[in-house]
Amino acid sequence: MGISAKGPICYQFKALTDLWTGSVNLVEQKGQIKEKIVSDRLITTGLLGSIRWWFEVLIRGLGGSACDSSDDKSRCPDKYGQRCVVCEFFGCTSWARKFRFEVLNKDGEIIIDQIRKDDELQLRFTPLRPIHIEEWTLLDTTLRLIVGYGAIGGKTVFKPTDEVERQNETHHQDFGLIEVFNADPPITDMEVNKLRNYVCDDRWRKPADVDFAWASLKHFWFVDGKALSREKVDESTFNKVLGRKESKACRDCGQVHNPPQKCPKTKKHPKRHSEHLVDPNDEISKWLAGSQRESKKVFSFKNPPRTFGFVKPGLIDFDVMKKRLQDVWGKGGWEFQTGEKIIDQLFDKKEGQS
Repeated sequence: MGISAKGPICYQFKALTDLWTGSVNLVEQKGQIKEKIVSDRLITTGLLGSIRWWFEVLIRGLGGSACDSSDDKSRCPDKYGQRCVVCEFFGCTSWARKFRFEVLNKDGEIIIDQIRKDDELQLRFTPLRPIHIEEWTLLDTTLRLIVGYGAIGGKTVFKPTDEVERQNETHHQDFGLIEVFNADPPITDMEVNKLRNYVCDDRWRKPADVDFAWASLKHFWFVDGKALSREKVDESTFNKVLGRKESKACRDCGQVHNPPQKCPKTKKHPKRHSEHLVDPNDEISKWLAGSQRESKKVFSFKNPPRTFGFVKPGLIDFDVMKKRLQDVWGKGGWEFQTGEKIIDQLFDKKEGQS
């Protein structure tokens, strides 16, 4: 069946974990105003921003280009008023997005509070002006990509752990895993080559994407049924894959201090060995591990278990990434899937959709 050109499309989901969109409260501490992140409210822009990010990953994976809205030199529109294919749909300066986005509960009421595990929700996209069938199909494929291979929200997973006494801490929880029930009305199937032609069309702006070219399905990998985590205070498969030191003992006193404990020697928050790379000169590990202002490039979830991430052309390829995973999981019992295969699966069969 086809879809209505004027009516809304509504996706019904179930949350397999809590979803984190986050919000910022301003609080006063010692006479200074600071930001405090809280997660007890639903901020719809957090979900929509995540959907847009995965939409960009898909577009680049299909051979198209997407700007970096956080970069003044990259963001749309350019000086000629041109937009990339992503901004055409999601909007940019002087060009509003083509749809209204709403997050509803199973009864069709707007959700205000944070979405919790096992909650049922609906994402409703209502056209505000004409939307091409290719745009609907790209959105549909993006949501199925998130369901089958990724995660949604402002944060997904913090620091995975198998330590029993730490598993319930917020910063060790999984966030952002969902499963889809259906789309109403369903999206018409479209051949992947038609979408490739659409996203590569000359009508779209094609900004240079040197700094963020890695955020593409071309460089994406996925492992189902396996997770990385911390087993003990001095053992962490997650850190080992990233190239970080595994022990979380304090570098100043040698003891282990869990938040909010401070080091008894320095009276400050502990400086852990695990915050540092095994080899400070290892450029691959630097990139995979990220920093406080830069995301990690490996993400792992315990329940249901899945691990995914990205490689960077010219720095780390799939073979090197797979070898790092084999060092902690061994060679048997799991499959390393790359983005090209995932694209085939997304268009061969509607993954994650009943």
